[in-house]
Amino acid sequence: MRWVSVMKASVVAGVAAAAVALVSGSSVNSQSRTPNVPRANGKPDLNGLWQAVNTANWDIQAHTAKAALAMRPGPIVPVPAKEVIALGAVGAVPGGLGVVEGDELPYKPEALTKKLENQANWLTRDPEIKCYLPGVPRATYMPFPFQIVQSNAAVFMTYEYAGAVRHIYLKDPGPPQIDSWMGTSHGRWEGDVFVVETSGFNDRSWFDRAGNHHSDQMKVTERYTMTDADHIQYEATITDPATFTRPWKMSMPLYRRVEKNAQLGQFKCVEFVTELMYGHLRKEPLK
Repeated sequence: MRWVSVMKASVVAGVAAAAVALVSGSSVNSQSRTPNVPRANGKPDLNGLWQAVNTANWDIQAHTAKAALAMRPGPIVPVPAKEVIALGAVGAVPGGLGVVEGDELPYKPEALTKKLENQANWLTRDPEIKCYLPGVPRATYMPFPFQIVQSNAAVFMTYEYAGAVRHIYLKDPGPPQIDSWMGTSHGRWEGDVFVVETSGFNDRSWFDRAGNHHSDQMKVTERYTMTDADHIQYEATITDPATFTRPWKMSMPLYRRVEKNAQLGQFKCVEFVTELMYGHLRKEPLK
Protein backbone atom coordinates (compact mmCIF):
# COMPACT_ATOMS: atom_id res chain seq x y z
CA MET A 1 0.00 0.00 0.00
CA ARG A 2 2.86 2.35 0.78
CA TRP A 3 4.32 1.69 -2.69
CA VAL A 4 0.97 2.51 -4.30
CA SER A 5 0.80 5.77 -2.31
CA VAL A 6 4.28 6.74 -3.44
CA MET A 7 3.41 5.98 -7.06
CA LYS A 8 0.23 8.06 -6.83
CA ALA A 9 2.18 10.93 -5.30
CA SER A 10 4.75 10.73 -8.11
CA VAL A 11 2.03 10.82 -10.76
CA VAL A 12 0.36 13.82 -9.12
CA ALA A 13 3.69 15.64 -8.86
CA GLY A 14 4.47 14.91 -12.52
CA VAL A 15 1.10 16.20 -13.66
CA ALA A 16 1.53 19.35 -11.57
CA ALA A 17 5.00 19.99 -12.98
CA ALA A 18 3.73 19.57 -16.54
CA ALA A 19 0.87 21.99 -15.83
CA VAL A 20 3.28 24.63 -14.51
CA ALA A 21 5.46 24.22 -17.60
CA LEU A 22 2.48 24.61 -19.89
CA VAL A 23 1.43 27.82 -18.17
CA SER A 24 4.96 29.27 -18.27
CA GLY A 25 5.20 28.59 -21.99
CA SER A 26 1.80 30.05 -22.85
CA SER A 27 3.32 32.46 -25.39
CA VAL A 28 3.80 29.59 -27.83
CA ASN A 29 1.09 29.08 -30.40
CA SER A 30 -1.27 26.51 -28.87
CA GLN A 31 -1.93 24.96 -32.28
CA SER A 32 1.70 23.73 -32.51
CA ARG A 33 2.01 22.51 -28.94
CA THR A 34 2.23 18.87 -27.94
CA PRO A 35 -0.08 18.22 -24.95
CA ASN A 36 1.38 17.23 -21.56
CA VAL A 37 4.96 18.12 -22.53
CA PRO A 38 7.03 20.22 -20.08
CA ARG A 39 8.63 23.27 -21.63
CA ALA A 40 11.74 25.39 -21.25
CA ASN A 41 11.66 28.83 -22.89
CA GLY A 42 8.77 27.71 -25.06
CA LYS A 43 10.45 24.54 -26.35
CA PRO A 44 9.90 20.96 -25.16
CA ASP A 45 12.13 20.42 -22.14
CA LEU A 46 14.46 17.52 -22.98
CA ASN A 47 16.50 17.94 -19.80
CA GLY A 48 16.87 14.71 -17.86
CA LEU A 49 18.12 11.14 -17.83
CA TRP A 50 16.91 8.91 -20.68
CA GLN A 51 17.35 5.30 -21.72
CA ALA A 52 16.23 2.98 -24.50
CA VAL A 53 14.73 -0.35 -23.46
CA ASN A 54 15.32 -2.78 -26.33
CA THR A 55 17.91 -5.19 -27.75
CA ALA A 56 19.18 -2.97 -30.57
CA ASN A 57 22.71 -2.93 -29.16
CA TRP A 58 22.89 -6.67 -29.91
CA ASP A 59 21.20 -6.41 -33.32
CA ILE A 60 19.19 -3.52 -34.80
CA GLN A 61 17.23 -6.01 -36.94
CA ALA A 62 14.75 -8.61 -35.72
CA HIS A 63 16.54 -11.61 -34.25
CA THR A 64 15.97 -14.65 -32.08
CA ALA A 65 17.82 -15.46 -28.87
CA LYS A 66 21.02 -17.34 -29.64
CA ALA A 67 24.52 -18.14 -28.44
CA ALA A 68 27.50 -15.99 -29.32
CA LEU A 69 28.92 -16.42 -32.82
CA ALA A 70 32.24 -17.95 -33.83
CA MET A 71 35.39 -15.80 -33.97
CA ARG A 72 36.62 -17.14 -37.30
CA PRO A 73 36.07 -16.20 -40.95
CA GLY A 74 33.75 -18.11 -43.21
CA PRO A 75 30.11 -19.10 -42.73
CA ILE A 76 28.39 -17.91 -39.58
CA VAL A 77 28.01 -20.90 -37.28
CA PRO A 78 27.41 -21.37 -33.54
CA VAL A 79 30.55 -21.44 -31.43
CA PRO A 80 31.88 -24.86 -30.42
CA ALA A 81 30.21 -26.36 -27.38
CA LYS A 82 33.22 -25.78 -25.12
CA GLU A 83 33.12 -22.03 -25.91
CA VAL A 84 29.37 -21.87 -25.27
CA ILE A 85 29.93 -23.45 -21.87
CA ALA A 86 32.76 -21.00 -21.14
CA LEU A 87 30.64 -17.96 -21.99
CA GLY A 88 27.38 -19.28 -20.61
CA ALA A 89 24.39 -16.95 -20.61
CA VAL A 90 26.72 -13.93 -20.50
CA GLY A 91 27.65 -14.53 -24.13
CA ALA A 92 24.09 -15.17 -25.30
CA VAL A 93 22.07 -12.74 -27.43
CA PRO A 94 18.54 -11.85 -26.22
CA GLY A 95 15.87 -11.92 -28.90
CA GLY A 96 14.32 -8.71 -30.17
CA LEU A 97 11.87 -7.31 -32.70
CA GLY A 98 14.39 -4.89 -34.21
CA VAL A 99 14.25 -1.12 -34.62
CA VAL A 100 14.86 -0.73 -38.38
CA GLU A 101 11.82 0.34 -40.37
CA GLY A 102 10.96 -2.47 -42.77
CA ASP A 103 13.62 -4.60 -41.00
CA GLU A 104 15.89 -4.30 -44.05
CA LEU A 105 19.38 -2.82 -44.34
CA PRO A 106 20.07 -1.92 -48.00
CA TYR A 107 23.73 -2.95 -48.07
CA LYS A 108 25.80 -2.82 -51.21
CA PRO A 109 27.13 -6.33 -52.01
CA GLU A 110 30.68 -5.72 -50.82
CA ALA A 111 29.43 -3.99 -47.67
CA LEU A 112 27.17 -6.95 -46.89
CA THR A 113 30.16 -9.28 -47.18
CA LYS A 114 32.01 -7.15 -44.64
CA LYS A 115 28.98 -7.20 -42.33
CA LEU A 116 28.90 -11.00 -42.35
CA GLU A 117 32.64 -11.15 -41.64
CA ASN A 118 32.18 -8.71 -38.76
CA GLN A 119 29.32 -10.77 -37.37
CA ALA A 120 31.38 -13.96 -37.43
CA ASN A 121 34.26 -12.20 -35.64
CA TRP A 122 32.41 -9.78 -33.36
CA LEU A 123 34.27 -10.81 -30.20
CA THR A 124 37.51 -9.47 -31.68
CA ARG A 125 36.19 -6.70 -33.94
CA ASP A 126 33.28 -4.99 -32.18
CA PRO A 127 34.51 -1.57 -30.97
CA GLU A 128 32.35 -1.95 -27.84
CA ILE A 129 34.48 -4.91 -26.74
CA LYS A 130 37.53 -2.64 -26.62
CA CYS A 131 35.74 0.30 -24.96
CA TYR A 132 36.00 2.57 -27.99
CA LEU A 133 33.44 5.37 -28.22
CA PRO A 134 30.07 4.05 -29.43
CA GLY A 135 29.34 6.50 -32.24
CA VAL A 136 25.93 7.76 -33.33
CA PRO A 137 23.24 6.49 -33.19
CA ARG A 138 24.50 3.47 -31.18
CA ALA A 139 25.22 5.62 -28.12
CA THR A 140 21.47 6.23 -27.81
CA TYR A 141 20.38 2.60 -27.44
CA MET A 142 23.23 0.96 -25.57
CA PRO A 143 22.07 -0.56 -22.24
CA PHE A 144 23.17 2.53 -20.33
CA PRO A 145 21.38 5.82 -19.56
CA PHE A 146 22.40 9.16 -21.03
CA GLN A 147 21.68 12.72 -19.99
CA ILE A 148 20.45 15.68 -22.03
CA VAL A 149 21.32 19.18 -20.84
CA GLN A 150 19.38 21.81 -22.77
CA SER A 151 19.67 25.60 -22.87
CA ASN A 152 18.96 28.39 -25.34
CA ALA A 153 22.60 28.41 -26.45
CA ALA A 154 23.34 24.71 -26.88
CA VAL A 155 22.31 21.14 -26.14
CA PHE A 156 24.78 18.79 -24.49
CA MET A 157 24.47 15.00 -24.30
CA THR A 158 26.60 12.88 -22.00
CA TYR A 159 26.56 9.09 -21.94
CA GLU A 160 27.36 6.71 -19.12
CA TYR A 161 29.21 4.33 -21.43
CA ALA A 162 32.90 5.24 -21.77
CA GLY A 163 32.26 8.87 -20.79
CA ALA A 164 31.09 9.68 -24.32
CA VAL A 165 29.78 13.21 -24.91
CA ARG A 166 28.17 15.25 -27.69
CA HIS A 167 27.98 19.02 -28.01
CA ILE A 168 24.98 19.86 -30.21
CA TYR A 169 25.63 23.25 -31.80
CA LEU A 170 22.52 25.35 -32.38
CA LYS A 171 24.39 27.50 -34.90
CA ASP A 172 25.91 25.75 -37.88
CA PRO A 173 29.60 25.17 -37.02
CA GLY A 174 30.51 24.57 -40.66
CA PRO A 175 32.12 21.44 -42.12
CA PRO A 176 33.68 19.04 -39.58
CA GLN A 177 37.36 19.80 -39.08
CA ILE A 178 38.26 16.18 -38.43
CA ASP A 179 36.62 12.76 -38.53
CA SER A 180 35.80 11.35 -35.10
CA TRP A 181 33.88 8.58 -33.33
CA MET A 182 30.95 10.83 -32.35
CA GLY A 183 30.98 13.21 -35.32
CA THR A 184 30.04 16.90 -35.37
CA SER A 185 26.39 17.69 -34.57
CA HIS A 186 24.22 20.66 -35.54
CA GLY A 187 20.70 20.92 -34.05
CA ARG A 188 17.60 22.95 -34.80
CA TRP A 189 13.97 23.03 -33.74
CA GLU A 190 11.23 22.20 -36.23
CA GLY A 191 8.18 23.10 -34.18
CA ASP A 192 8.27 20.76 -31.20
CA VAL A 193 10.77 18.37 -32.81
CA PHE A 194 14.49 18.68 -32.08
CA VAL A 195 16.39 17.72 -35.25
CA VAL A 196 20.11 16.92 -35.10
CA GLU A 197 22.30 16.42 -38.18
CA THR A 198 25.65 14.74 -37.57
CA SER A 199 28.55 14.06 -39.95
CA GLY A 200 32.32 13.89 -39.80
CA PHE A 201 32.48 10.29 -38.56
CA ASN A 202 35.35 7.88 -38.85
CA ASP A 203 34.49 4.44 -40.22
CA ARG A 204 35.26 2.45 -37.09
CA SER A 205 32.04 2.41 -35.05
CA TRP A 206 29.31 -0.19 -35.49
CA PHE A 207 25.54 -0.01 -35.16
CA ASP A 208 25.39 -3.16 -33.01
CA ARG A 209 27.13 -6.39 -32.03
CA ALA A 210 25.82 -8.06 -35.19
CA GLY A 211 28.53 -6.40 -37.27
CA ASN A 212 26.40 -3.73 -38.96
CA HIS A 213 28.80 -1.00 -40.02
CA HIS A 214 29.19 2.22 -42.01
CA SER A 215 31.80 4.32 -43.81
CA ASP A 216 33.24 7.77 -43.07
CA GLN A 217 30.69 9.19 -45.52
CA MET A 218 27.79 8.49 -43.14
CA LYS A 219 25.41 11.27 -42.16
CA VAL A 220 22.84 10.77 -39.40
CA THR A 221 19.68 12.84 -39.02
CA GLU A 222 18.04 12.36 -35.61
CA ARG A 223 14.61 13.54 -34.51
CA TYR A 224 13.69 13.83 -30.83
CA THR A 225 9.93 14.22 -30.29
CA MET A 226 8.57 14.38 -26.74
CA THR A 227 5.21 12.61 -26.62
CA ASP A 228 4.65 13.33 -22.92
CA ALA A 229 6.70 14.28 -19.85
CA ASP A 230 8.50 10.92 -19.63
CA HIS A 231 8.83 9.67 -23.22
CA ILE A 232 10.72 10.74 -26.34
CA GLN A 233 10.06 9.21 -29.74
CA TYR A 234 13.50 8.86 -31.32
CA GLU A 235 14.23 8.48 -35.02
CA ALA A 236 17.55 8.26 -36.83
CA THR A 237 17.87 8.34 -40.62
CA ILE A 238 21.15 6.94 -41.97
CA THR A 239 22.60 8.15 -45.27
CA ASP A 240 25.83 6.49 -46.41
CA PRO A 241 26.24 6.12 -50.20
CA ALA A 242 29.50 4.19 -49.77
CA THR A 243 27.80 1.42 -47.76
CA PHE A 244 24.07 1.48 -48.53
CA THR A 245 22.04 1.81 -51.73
CA ARG A 246 19.57 4.23 -50.11
CA PRO A 247 18.88 6.00 -46.80
CA TRP A 248 17.17 3.96 -44.09
CA LYS A 249 15.66 4.73 -40.71
CA MET A 250 15.42 3.29 -37.22
CA SER A 251 13.03 4.41 -34.49
CA MET A 252 12.31 3.66 -30.83
CA PRO A 253 10.93 5.24 -27.66
CA LEU A 254 13.26 6.63 -25.02
CA TYR A 255 12.15 6.48 -21.39
CA ARG A 256 12.88 9.00 -18.65
CA ARG A 257 14.64 7.50 -15.63
CA VAL A 258 12.28 8.50 -12.84
CA GLU A 259 13.54 6.50 -9.87
CA LYS A 260 14.45 8.42 -6.73
CA ASN A 261 17.87 10.09 -6.91
CA ALA A 262 18.36 9.00 -10.52
CA GLN A 263 21.76 10.11 -11.75
CA LEU A 264 24.30 9.33 -14.41
CA GLY A 265 26.90 6.83 -13.25
CA GLN A 266 30.39 6.21 -14.57
CA PHE A 267 31.34 3.27 -16.74
CA LYS A 268 34.94 4.04 -17.66
CA CYS A 269 35.44 0.68 -19.26
CA VAL A 270 38.93 1.31 -20.60
CA GLU A 271 40.41 -0.02 -17.35
CA PHE A 272 38.58 -3.30 -17.95
CA VAL A 273 40.08 -3.95 -21.40
CA THR A 274 43.76 -3.30 -20.75
CA GLU A 275 44.61 -6.99 -20.45
CA LEU A 276 42.46 -7.86 -23.47
CA MET A 277 44.18 -5.34 -25.72
CA TYR A 278 47.73 -5.31 -24.39
CA GLY A 279 48.14 -8.48 -22.35
CA HIS A 280 50.08 -10.15 -25.16
CA LEU A 281 52.82 -7.54 -24.69
CA ARG A 282 53.62 -8.73 -21.16
CA LYS A 283 57.06 -10.22 -20.74
CA GLU A 284 55.35 -13.02 -18.88
CA PRO A 285 51.70 -13.24 -19.99
CA LEU A 286 49.13 -14.06 -17.34
CA LYS A 287 47.99 -17.64 -17.19
